[in-house]
Amino acid sequence: MENYIRNKKLERIWCVMRNISKKLLEYYDKHKRDLAWRGEVPAYYTWISEIMLQQTRVEAVKPYFARFIEELPTIEALANCEEEKLMKLWQGLGYYSRARNLKKAACQIMENYGGELPAEKKELLQLAGIGPYTAGAISSIAYGRKETAVDGNVIRVISRLFAIDGNVLEGKGRQKIEEIAYQELPEERAGDFNQALMDLGATICIPNGAPLCHLCPLQLECQAYRNKEVEKYPEKKKKKERKLERQTILLVSDGRNFALEKRKDKGLLAGLWQFPMLEGRLSLQEVRNYLKEKGISYSEVEEYEPAIHIFSHVEWHMVSYKVEVQRWEIRERNEENWLWLSREEILTQYSVPSAFKVYLDYLKQEQRKLF
Repeated sequence: MENYIRNKKLERIWCVMRNISKKLLEYYDKHKRDLAWRGEVPAYYTWISEIMLQQTRVEAVKPYFARFIEELPTIEALANCEEEKLMKLWQGLGYYSRARNLKKAACQIMENYGGELPAEKKELLQLAGIGPYTAGAISSIAYGRKETAVDGNVIRVISRLFAIDGNVLEGKGRQKIEEIAYQELPEERAGDFNQALMDLGATICIPNGAPLCHLCPLQLECQAYRNKEVEKYPEKKKKKERKLERQTILLVSDGRNFALEKRKDKGLLAGLWQFPMLEGRLSLQEVRNYLKEKGISYSEVEEYEPAIHIFSHVEWHMVSYKVEVQRWEIRERNEENWLWLSREEILTQYSVPSAFKVYLDYLKQEQRKLF
């Protein structure tokens, strides 16, 4: 009996979906966003854009995508790219493991698929950094395969359309969303249908605020709208509290160059460059004591600007100090493994994460003073 009721509910949903897909595609044809990775473009463009768009807004991605494609126009170019250059191209997008996985996947494609991005979802899933959503998006958008691409936008749209209660982000709730999305995927326009749902969720059926229901082409079909419960869906997952970490940043300079150090190969911001950083919130005197203990001669230490950077799971509260040193003494010992670089080299060649934006801006100000 329970299965019978469930099947009847799904039948009603699919009847509604047949009308929805027609309306949605008509709306998409008139209002789709003009994006550099859409239309008659290589599958490579679809792949790069989908990876960049994870955790990142479309408007923020646009300049990064353009620069990335200009520098690395093919899968072969990506596979052969040096890591430092790749990290610099990615600087500011965050989640740097995405970039490393792109290179790994490019090498896999060169080795196993003759340099051609595979079309089938099961093959795409074998590539580094590609999960079910990305595989479905590439397969449907770039190759026209009948595959769903269910991201947060799609989940939000469908959960509101059918007022689906409970957790739809995982388990049976997520499976139900997938079933609904797949049932009405038009064979000949699967990619357009997926992109139409994504666009609707990104521009009209938006989260965390007032959705633009008066502009929605599916307003009449939307159960949540009829029930005046749009904000109720999808059910929100309780966020974990972020861990607070205090850090001390040293802007160490010999008057011409600045010191950078490389982060560990594992963990947060793995393998990227940073200004010398000490754990904890050190006072001016504690920094002086630290430098003396290390045998680092300095002519001046002064406090600089504090900064806060928020990651998904941790929050950095940073204090900083400008430290003037005699570089030749430090280089002779090189105990700190610091790399000495000009302002221009740091700003143009090395990948320093946006967590240190305040201090990169300081270098830019100092650079401008020279001209």
